[in-house]
Amino acid sequence: MAAAIDVLRKSLLDGLNPEAGSPRSVVPVPQGQLLLMPAHWGSYAGVKVVTAAPGNAARGLPRIQGNYLLLDGETLTPLALLDGIALTSVRTAAVSAVAADALAGPDASRLVLFGTGPQARSHLEALSCIRPIRDVVVIGRNADRTRAFAAEVGARAGTADDIADADIVACCTTARTPLFDGALLPASATVVAVGSHEPDAREVDETAVARSTVIVEAVSAALREAGDVVQAIQSGAVDPGELVGLADVVSGRHEIAPDRPRFFKSVGMAWEDLVLAAAHYEAAGT
Repeated sequence: MAAAIDVLRKSLLDGLNPEAGSPRSVVPVPQGQLLLMPAHWGSYAGVKVVTAAPGNAARGLPRIQGNYLLLDGETLTPLALLDGIALTSVRTAAVSAVAADALAGPDASRLVLFGTGPQARSHLEALSCIRPIRDVVVIGRNADRTRAFAAEVGARAGTADDIADADIVACCTTARTPLFDGALLPASATVVAVGSHEPDAREVDETAVARSTVIVEAVSAALREAGDVVQAIQSGAVDPGELVGLADVVSGRHEIAPDRPRFFKSVGMAWEDLVLAAAHYEAAGT
């Protein structure tokens, strides 16, 4: 995870422009969706093919499945086939950590974690790489699962009111409506939200978004897919011209106001998958 965080940060510092990325293609099929995410950067190209089949849960199968095909950037010759879901699990949390490292206070130690699934687990690992996380509160819909997950990771089960004491809040759920009252959010807090890439779904309410400096991977992608941002703009709570790109924050080109919360909304982009797939391929020495 630490290596993933480093390589993603380095790609932005080296000039990768998320705004230049190709849009995600979503193709409806009878049982769900096909999602296609192509990218090109440096010496590599690649494409992630992911399927979303809501009915798979009843079959005992994963709802999301997929693979990543890494290609040589010059010849477009296939080089490697990677587990797309394992790749996504790492890269999503690593991107959040890159953002949080640029946004959260250096002593941030109190984490409120919404969710009990793979992304919640990955985010705990990633955020612990960049800050001295010591107090973790887990909030989930299923009380038994929440308590079990909290015990497993050395945390405690809590409620949305715990937001009032948070240094970092990580929203890693499939919720389609806000998880907490944005008025409770401390001015010093950093929020990361990764749960959806659909304009009609959100984990964070417009109160929190309006109070915050809003950072996104790419403004163009956020305006297409980030429901937390799109709905806040539609209500008039946020001016789209005030959205800040992650690359500008990481590079120091944009200075973050210290007197308001920071909200990083991630939708997941193809460049992130490519950067990590290429780094994994090179590390494997193949």
